[in-house]
Amino acid sequence: MIDGKESMVDEFVLHRIGANSAESVFSDHSAVLQGPEEQEFLRKLFLRPFASMSQTLEFAPEIEGKENVLHTICKGIEKGDDLVNASTDIAKHLINSSENHAIKVGDLFVVKFSHVVLGTSMYEAVGIYKFDEKEVFIESKVKGKELGMQLKRGLGSTKPNMACMVVFTKKGYTLFMIDDRSHNPSWQQEFIGHRLKRDNVNSTSNVLEMTKSFITEKLPQDFEIPKADQIDLLNRSVQYFKDNSEFDKNAFAQEVFQEESVMGSFQKFGEQFQESRGMELDDNFEISAHAVKKQARIFKSVLKLDKNFHIYIHGDRNKIEHGVDDSGRKFYKIYYELET
Repeated sequence: MIDGKESMVDEFVLHRIGANSAESVFSDHSAVLQGPEEQEFLRKLFLRPFASMSQTLEFAPEIEGKENVLHTICKGIEKGDDLVNASTDIAKHLINSSENHAIKVGDLFVVKFSHVVLGTSMYEAVGIYKFDEKEVFIESKVKGKELGMQLKRGLGSTKPNMACMVVFTKKGYTLFMIDDRSHNPSWQQEFIGHRLKRDNVNSTSNVLEMTKSFITEKLPQDFEIPKADQIDLLNRSVQYFKDNSEFDKNAFAQEVFQEESVMGSFQKFGEQFQESRGMELDDNFEISAHAVKKQARIFKSVLKLDKNFHIYIHGDRNKIEHGVDDSGRKFYKIYYELET
């Protein structure tokens, strides 16, 4: 989702987070590494973890009726506030947010970026990274004709345990989040304070998820439908998103489901889906190709027959026939033109 190939790490600050403020160490300076090798390493360490993420978030305006502290600090950074002071405020906010939860000792990086590509546009951004552990590596040195080596600890290929990328997009910041504990309330809600962003990325993912649930769960309850037809509907759904740049709910339902009764069932299921998830799905939006690519992976096009055969259906449903022979055995007849 985030393209960091041309991004620059303009400046970063490191703090050591302890169990509380008294045990923490706050830096009074920032680091600037402009060399090509250093920049390549920093991009790998700080941007690569977000490269494949498709879910976008945004700051909630308030947390339990109070101002969203991190949002306010990030707005100051965008306006040019000193990164050292702002990062210290971020570190202290993290400690305060974790008062009722055990926080591991670790390194906290606050990083300022430029030329971060999101979609087709370029933005500035700030990244916040908490590393709880360091990896072990061997450092070798040559002195004269002697070769020495020693074990050291540091960061290289280690992924952050928790991280938040705040991209300074025009209509509200866009957030991406990492949390190795899946749902850490102190990090996700008390420190960041986020909610799903209502944009084309989440709209694409949510409609595809809702469509998959309808075809695989609800549709078989309302209609007698062979498994091969279910797979065909899944394939046609994904193909619509691949072939079009704009989503239109009515056009999608007509193209994929065609029959009025099925389209009506799809409409009702969509309303129930939104109510149960506490979300609103737009009827029209720009399709996110990245979200389609990610969601398409969970649209299974495999027809499993007992434990003997798997048939992969990727197109032309008309080349598959389903029936039952005189002895009651079920069968599928497959037509093809070329054997490879």
